[in-house]
Amino acid sequence: MDFTPNEEHEALREAVGAICDKFGAEYYQRHAESRTPTTELWQALGDHGFIGINLPEQYGGGGAGLTELTMVCEESAARGTPLLLLLVSSAISGEVIATYGSESQRQRWLPKVASGESKIVFAVTEPSAGSNTHRLSTTAQRDGDEWTITGEKYYISGVDDADAILVVARTSPPNEKARLSLFIVDTDAPGLTRTLLPVSVALPERQFTLHFDNVKVSSDRLVGTAGDGFKQVFQGLNPERITGAAVCVGIGRYCLERAAQYANARVVWDSPIGAHQGVSHALAKAKIEVEVAALMTAKAAWLHDNHLPAGEASNMAKYAAAEAALSAIDAAIQTHGGNGLATEFGFVPYWGLARLLRIAPVNREMILNFVAQHTLGLPRSY
Repeated sequence: MDFTPNEEHEALREAVGAICDKFGAEYYQRHAESRTPTTELWQALGDHGFIGINLPEQYGGGGAGLTELTMVCEESAARGTPLLLLLVSSAISGEVIATYGSESQRQRWLPKVASGESKIVFAVTEPSAGSNTHRLSTTAQRDGDEWTITGEKYYISGVDDADAILVVARTSPPNEKARLSLFIVDTDAPGLTRTLLPVSVALPERQFTLHFDNVKVSSDRLVGTAGDGFKQVFQGLNPERITGAAVCVGIGRYCLERAAQYANARVVWDSPIGAHQGVSHALAKAKIEVEVAALMTAKAAWLHDNHLPAGEASNMAKYAAAEAALSAIDAAIQTHGGNGLATEFGFVPYWGLARLLRIAPVNREMILNFVAQHTLGLPRSY
């Protein structure tokens, strides 16, 4: 990796920041509190080519890599306008369809995703399976030129704001080792119902439970080869973890900048509160943690773009960034005192998103299991 300042990357960050600044943190906070999508911001970024910056040029994308999408995720969050569905539509669904989709699937879906006109969300989580993908019970059975999908998905983000869902389903008999396949399903497909899953966290992106009651899709909705779903899913999971880490880095940057401004301006005992180590050390510690997480995030994206093993770095980046973001938010809230919880200062929605990303798309405990087993060579614990 080259740490020399890259003019193109600096210009990318400035351009994304300029667009997000036109909307501002209050825009995001307002939509988070009302649980309504940040459609105008999404479309503005799409109009300038940033939503699909990682997708191939021949399908309307920017022809760049995950490194550049990571910068879009980080910079938008650093301006107070994080976009959770970048992790899903651009990183998971975009990467999977671009890599494994048929030519007709790429031509149909990727241009609309890249332009911001359309979103494709991702459905893998199930109530009874949790982190154990091998226990997925949603099934897809072939019937001539169609597949019939039956089952339930849980905590699926942004279904109400998407045109399609990339669904992970079991295509092997119940008594055999799980073989998974991926399907592109329209959000208005007959037999598919969605139920709002209320959560206390204030986010623009709402969560849903999905019920598939003999939902039929044509064979051209199968992504790649039936039974290859595990490989396809992991093509999307590393980018999701990397972009999730980038969002957390951006949230940390935003909250620390706000906190530093407040600590310089707030005077209680004849000097700015930032002069006191009880305030300054907490902010400095959080800043170090955010910068360390940013480095691991950049490394993970670089490995992915260079087709090198990125699982370890992706997990470490996601772990470090979620922890750093929460430390930064906590320090920022503490710096503000009671104002840290006031709606006017708007920190709580960022705490909610960072806290969610500490759990999803993979929880911190499973990351520790991964590092213990695969990095340190310790016995498997689960």
